Amino acid sequence: MIHPLHITTHVLLASVFVLASFGPEHHVAAEGFSISREATQVTIEYNGELVTKYHYQDTDARKPYFWPVIGPQGKPMTRAFPMEQVDGEQHDHPHHRGVWFGHQGVGGFDTWLEAASTNVKGDKRDEFLASLGTIAHTGFTELSTTQDHAVIRSTNDYLDSSGTQLMADERSMVFQMNDGQLVMDFDIKLVAKYGDVELQDMKDAGLNVRVPTSMSLTHGKGHIVNSEGDFDGATWSKAATWVDYHGPVEGEQLGIAFLNHPSSFRHPTRWHVRDYGLFTANAFGPKSLDPKETSGTFTLKAGEEVLLRHRLIFHQGDAEAAGISNAYKKYAE
Repeated sequence: MIHPLHITTHVLLASVFVLASFGPEHHVAAEGFSISREATQVTIEYNGELVTKYHYQDTDARKPYFWPVIGPQGKPMTRAFPMEQVDGEQHDHPHHRGVWFGHQGVGGFDTWLEAASTNVKGDKRDEFLASLGTIAHTGFTELSTTQDHAVIRSTNDYLDSSGTQLMADERSMVFQMNDGQLVMDFDIKLVAKYGDVELQDMKDAGLNVRVPTSMSLTHGKGHIVNSEGDFDGATWSKAATWVDYHGPVEGEQLGIAFLNHPSSFRHPTRWHVRDYGLFTANAFGPKSLDPKETSGTFTLKAGEEVLLRHRLIFHQGDAEAAGISNAYKKYAE
């Protein structure tokens, strides 16, 4: 079933500052949230300290992404590679960049992988590059802050390897601080703006986080739990309303809770959450994640829309200490 767009209204308690001209290097006061736009990125700060950067013109990445994301106690909540080389980090999967959206089968093209994702050469490399698509930023519809919120709303086109438009998206990304937790609401509406487009059943598709290496199961000392009571490796491919990935980061016990809103497409989503640190909400690949399921491939007809709604909570402690079960109930309401 294709869900219509659900609009969340955020009550902004202070006067709103909007970058009406969307010009570069424009800041607001340091107290509370502030936002600025440069040629290739938007920077969000809170009380003068970095929260995140939204990279919207990285041609190597072929997609927009958030990195770094700074959570509780000023600690990095996403892996630095491939943007930076940091000792002790895993250097696999160079297309895993911070927090991002991608899909390996949009009209037959791959908006998940990047040119750096393979070492093949010659004709095989040419064939691989011809399979890659791009999620290209087309504009901002809002950049605004109050003391309590920072808002980025943007539009993007999905292109094949020749630059032909396949579909579009509209994103709403809202940040707030809540009792020491950084909360990010990421709503993305996929729009068949340029005609029919097939979205294939793929394992690598959806909204993603690449967690810090120290938080992963295989290379760190982290753990995973979901809303159904599954733990660690048993959470992979399962449908759940929320999943929490937690573990040590620079001497602190921190976590990332990933929540799926009831109005989101194919709620409750399945989770492509891996022991090495990939953390994906995948509503597109039921059969890829579980061979017993029927294929999730479908055609988004011209003019139709699909809405995905998620909340990320960057918190201290594990899921129980952070009250994620109650946080989900409030989010769902």
